[in-house]
Amino acid sequence: MQKEQQQEAAADPMSSSDAPEDGPKGTSSISQNISDADAFKILLEMKLKKRQKRPALPSTVTELNTEDGSKVYVVGTAHFSDSSKKDVVKTIQEVQPDVVVVELCQYRVSMLKMDEKTLLKEAKEINLEKLQQAIKQNGVMSGLMQMLLLKVSAHITEQLGMAPGGEFREAFKEASKVPFCKFHLGDRPIPVTFKRAIAALSFWQKVKLAWGLCFLSDPISKDDVEKCKQKDLLEQMMAEMIGEFPDLHRTIVSERDIYLTYMLKQAAKQIELPRASENEPRKYIPAVVVGVVGMGHVPGIEKNWNSDLKIQEIMSVPPPSASSKIFKFVLKATVFGLLGYSCYRIGHRTVQFVLSMPATQSYLQRLTEVPQQ
Repeated sequence: MQKEQQQEAAADPMSSSDAPEDGPKGTSSISQNISDADAFKILLEMKLKKRQKRPALPSTVTELNTEDGSKVYVVGTAHFSDSSKKDVVKTIQEVQPDVVVVELCQYRVSMLKMDEKTLLKEAKEINLEKLQQAIKQNGVMSGLMQMLLLKVSAHITEQLGMAPGGEFREAFKEASKVPFCKFHLGDRPIPVTFKRAIAALSFWQKVKLAWGLCFLSDPISKDDVEKCKQKDLLEQMMAEMIGEFPDLHRTIVSERDIYLTYMLKQAAKQIELPRASENEPRKYIPAVVVGVVGMGHVPGIEKNWNSDLKIQEIMSVPPPSASSKIFKFVLKATVFGLLGYSCYRIGHRTVQFVLSMPATQSYLQRLTEVPQQ
């Protein structure tokens, strides 16, 4: 498992900076006499006592179990829903997890630490600089695809007045309050997803998809906002657009279902308890994991849960197809053609303007009179 694929975004929240300054007298002297193993056991016992044996979980939570007794609570969320944020908070507080896994990769981790106002502004602003950055990071085709999908997200953001990813930020904050809770990024890196998606489409499919995304401007009604609390509006709109492209659905949805399932199972491995000495036998306890993913991924995670998953194949990027090369050539030719035509028109108009000036006409008349003399 690569380090960047299972990056820990939150360290142990029970740090000295979080500890209250004023405590019972003699606390510091007592803590110095307790070994790290004993301190860990005390905090773990406190955590287990707070963990509900029969947690009262929202209806959006799906419980999954591993062979070694670990439990995984998958919270199905809508990316633009306040109720989803509440579901995430309640679930983490009830089960006191050892690991929280969210549907983000290292390329989108910045949204965890940005405030709602900044994110709302960033989501609405799609400019040339962002396009250049996307192309530089993912290549021409994948970069354009990413910007078109960002346009879809920005359209919903503008209509709802709500920045995406609120449930992930809530998960990040709540995980920091739970002792010894790790925070993992569980989604496949964006560049891999987009490059595989582009490679799966034919030339005309790419043109058709780009056309549909470019002209997406239908307003979102209040009824749609309410539906958003029950189903992921962004994923629903995407499903409608990519429904006629089975290969695109496979790379953007089905493959990520497999990847998310794999990461959740990796996070659910048993936890080794600290030992007072190397001679003491190793002891393990089942882990408790909370996964925060879009509702559209929950059925796929359930489907793949008991399968023997291998992600090497879905992490590879196939070489560009002939249609991709043709599309890239046509795109470049179109851009340079428009640029050249613009220069020609500007130059042509400039020449006409200069020739129409009285001083120029007078000078040209003199030149024509010289040979006659």
